[in-house]
Amino acid sequence: MSKTVLSLQGVDIFQNKHKVLSNINLEVQKGEFLYIIGKTGTGKSSFMKTLYADLPLEVGEGSIVDYDLKTLKERDIPYLRRSLGIVFQDFKLLPDRTIYGNLHFALKATGWKEKEEMDRKIHEVLDNVNMLAHIEKMPHQLSGGEQQRVAIARALLNDPDLILADEPTGNLDPQTSAEVMELLLNINKNGRTIIMVTHDYALLLKFPAKTLKCDDGTLFEVVHRTAQHQ
Repeated sequence: MSKTVLSLQGVDIFQNKHKVLSNINLEVQKGEFLYIIGKTGTGKSSFMKTLYADLPLEVGEGSIVDYDLKTLKERDIPYLRRSLGIVFQDFKLLPDRTIYGNLHFALKATGWKEKEEMDRKIHEVLDNVNMLAHIEKMPHQLSGGEQQRVAIARALLNDPDLILADEPTGNLDPQTSAEVMELLLNINKNGRTIIMVTHDYALLLKFPAKTLKCDDGTLFEVVHRTAQHQ
């Protein structure tokens, strides 16, 4: 039976009291892969911030991984974020500690205590993204693509039902973007739901999936033309 990981009904999205998206109705089932596209300033990031409760849900009804966004209390936000994996464009790795240290910090911040369990989990997620060999390196010693792989590993630490990826390939060259994309699709094949914001239309053609577009204050599904062979 499919499980709904995100449900929005009649949702308006606001940024600084200014309405950026109106009347969103969306159901995302477990295991789906979903792109969100649109020009800069059309509300993509505000939409994502509402999903991980960085912006409050003021109009409409919404639930994400069994949390009600409308009634969510401040104290529950860390628990919600534990159920989500969040991947950002700029990696957000801590520059003053190793890759191991970054992932250890994330586990401690989400309530893990047992060192053996933490070590096992860190090794597991780094192995999943082919970065285990770099466990003792500092972020500045890694390429952008490698840093994003570590950021994806960090997003997997708490076995999230849903991964929110906000322009995860935005700072990467085309080849590295494709490699990161293949990694995300592999994670999706293993049953994790992914919602990804992107402005990289080449990726959409190469890796087609259900696509929603932010435009003119609304969010709607778009149907891709089939990519022409070059």
